[in-house]
Amino acid sequence: MKILVIGSGGREHALTWKLRQCSGVEKVWCAPGNGGIANDAECVSLEVKDVKAAADLAARLDADVTIVGPELPLVLGIADEFTRRGLVLLGPSKRAAQLEGSKVFAKQFMERHAIPTAPAYGIFDSEIDAEMALRSVEWPLVIKADGLCAGKGVLVTSSADEASAFLTRLMNSGEFGDAGSQVLLEEGLAGEELSYIILTDGKDFISMAPTRDHKRAFDGDKGPNTGGMGAYSTDDLLGAELEKQINEIVVRPTLAGLKKEGIEYRGFLYFGLMLTADGPRVLEFNCRLGDPEAQAIMLRADFNLAQVCRQAAQGKLASSAAKWSPAASVCVVMASEGYPGAPAIGFPVNGLDEFGQRPGGIVFHSGTRVDKGVYYTSGGRVLGVGTRGANIDEAARTCYDILSTIDFRGSHFRGDVGRSNSARRAAAGESQDG
Repeated sequence: MKILVIGSGGREHALTWKLRQCSGVEKVWCAPGNGGIANDAECVSLEVKDVKAAADLAARLDADVTIVGPELPLVLGIADEFTRRGLVLLGPSKRAAQLEGSKVFAKQFMERHAIPTAPAYGIFDSEIDAEMALRSVEWPLVIKADGLCAGKGVLVTSSADEASAFLTRLMNSGEFGDAGSQVLLEEGLAGEELSYIILTDGKDFISMAPTRDHKRAFDGDKGPNTGGMGAYSTDDLLGAELEKQINEIVVRPTLAGLKKEGIEYRGFLYFGLMLTADGPRVLEFNCRLGDPEAQAIMLRADFNLAQVCRQAAQGKLASSAAKWSPAASVCVVMASEGYPGAPAIGFPVNGLDEFGQRPGGIVFHSGTRVDKGVYYTSGGRVLGVGTRGANIDEAARTCYDILSTIDFRGSHFRGDVGRSNSARRAAAGESQDG
């Protein structure tokens, strides 16, 4: 099997790392990839927004299946272009990708199909109207930009001043472009968050290992939203009864709703959940694997991922099953100075050679380039250190031991990923991040 992976971040590094271990895989490419991914796949130049160029590349390489990592090409219709040309791709259609590409579409879809979610105060395309609505909401409030904002278009706040300033950033200053031209206001929910991801061919599905993400920039769930500063996975996150409930009231109604509306969905589907006192509620959909959830998930995958992905892309998932290591996993993101704002980049990464001599983990590259054997920072999220352990404490200890050996100018990371969860939640006041 020859596989093409689209993307250039830590999620794509985790995918290529796992795929190349699968029996029956002859070749793995990643387009465009990054400095670290080049160690696990052949990197090929590509502008991920150019869906026609992606199809041309897959045809030229004679790839048996293409797996899409990031959301942007999915929202732009890469799956439709591949289908039109008779090429096999794992990823939802453009219509289906609206579940992530439009918070408004997702909210209205959930309301149509009675999928439990946070009550909405309203949808607004005028800053004045949204400001007026702030006078009658209950706090905490969640404000969501309608479009894609790389995980930064959501604010959870109990401050009217902070809410007003965020609305101005979204709807007036144009910080997020057209993505912020329409906003959704919804009720804040209390509870623990859970990332529940499935792989589906539109009919059948298999569940990924459960994960929990850390979206805020700083320890204790403080600071602005990011694309994700770390994640961990352990079976302790999800009991059998809760998983049964999630599948019955969230997953199956979502797949049935897509089918009812004539929307084809083949690929990963991410349910960002809040586990409230009244049961699980959907905060958001993502139409792909999360990042850094994918890194934690791939560390526990104990099955032929390549074969299962190809079966899902071909609509033949019924006979597939996923097996997961009982170990726990942790992935902590090292970010550049200034992230999630304007990151400072171009600095050498130190300590990767020393890490290569240490067992117990892997460094996934998110934003690096390599020049004459030296890695340099090239993005806001630079590296994700991933580890496994017999339990979450052991995995976290190993992870932070490795992190202490790697450095670059301005680097920062959270020190509480997978650690002291009850204290972290208390400090956060039970956050709800999108």
